[in-house]
Amino acid sequence: MSVYIPVELQKLIRNHFANCCAYCHTAESLTVTTFEFEHIIPRSSAGETIFENLCLSCPSCNRYKASRQTALDPITQQEAPLFHPHLQLWGDHFVWNEDGTEIIALTSVGRATISALKMNRSQLTRVRRMWVKLGEHPPDT
Repeated sequence: MSVYIPVELQKLIRNHFANCCAYCHTAESLTVTTFEFEHIIPRSSAGETIFENLCLSCPSCNRYKASRQTALDPITQQEAPLFHPHLQLWGDHFVWNEDGTEIIALTSVGRATISALKMNRSQLTRVRRMWVKLGEHPPDT
């Protein structure tokens, strides 16, 4: 069930995340989908519909994240928190590989998030390769 998010709050969130997915940094303008307003702490876990708990998310990241707040770090096999777009800086946990097609994790938070949200699945890295050739990726956020 969706929740109403006031238009002004939607504008603030879009502006804050530069119309890019807060997780995989895909630019909405490069896709044929409308990005979603995602509750970082899910409503099912008492997450509020406030600026500090909302981010812009591509439908794919939003579906894979679902109501998760943690995931398994594939290296340590320990549960790790997922990336929190308001409390953490993307560049502290992620970096683009040399050709800009894959997201490389710098921390356990990054590894757990990349794994859980399937941020480097083959279809996405393939389309990123095309965006790079067009000079549209990676985004400058």
